[in-house]
Amino acid sequence: MDESSARIAENFHCKYTVFEKGTDPNLVEQAYHRALEAGKTEGFCPALICLDEYAVEWLEEVVKNESDKEEIIAGCENNGEDILKERFTEYTEDYEEEELKQMIGEETEGEELQEFIGYRSFSDGMLEADTLLLELPVKNPWEIIGYLPMGGWNECPCPEDMIAVCKYWYEKYQAVPAVFTHDVMEFYAPLQLNGTDSLDAAKEHYAFCPDRVEQATRTYRISELAAGLKGSKVWYFWWD
Repeated sequence: MDESSARIAENFHCKYTVFEKGTDPNLVEQAYHRALEAGKTEGFCPALICLDEYAVEWLEEVVKNESDKEEIIAGCENNGEDILKERFTEYTEDYEEEELKQMIGEETEGEELQEFIGYRSFSDGMLEADTLLLELPVKNPWEIIGYLPMGGWNECPCPEDMIAVCKYWYEKYQAVPAVFTHDVMEFYAPLQLNGTDSLDAAKEHYAFCPDRVEQATRTYRISELAAGLKGSKVWYFWWD
């Protein structure tokens, strides 16, 4: 285990497991699901952090600034749905009606995600860097963001808005924030869309992370994302 990985792990002051770079990611995901079940009775929420060099810098800065977890959590409001609607309007307000229609599209095929991919190396599929499985002492899964306050840069929502969205998505879909890198966040959504229309859900995903459509689809259309979400238990977001 890298020295910086050990230092960061200890700073969270909770039970953790370290999976070293090059580990089979399937073993990591299995451990996450065991922890998710255990946490329901033991009073914690698990989270996975891939400690690439930029994530190490981010987390060391979080510790250095002695981020107030309770203040961040308390700073969010019960307005996740409103935040997403406002962001969708902001990102699409310059489109003409026909342009927006084309951007939404009528795609019927999209990639389904059943496994976490944020910590996988593009070269060999193994862990890209040391990865922590944290058992964070929070009652509600959206409060994980208090410990991992990512966001507030480029198009990535600020931590307070991210908490509000995570709360809204948990209540609507039972989706929980699960995997973090310095610029990636993945949710585990065991109920998938929980009966919600896939295009409506995809519009929310686009509002949360425009790059999810603009850089991570083949057609750059919201409907392609919607088609994939129908069968996905993992939601992937990446902010460039």
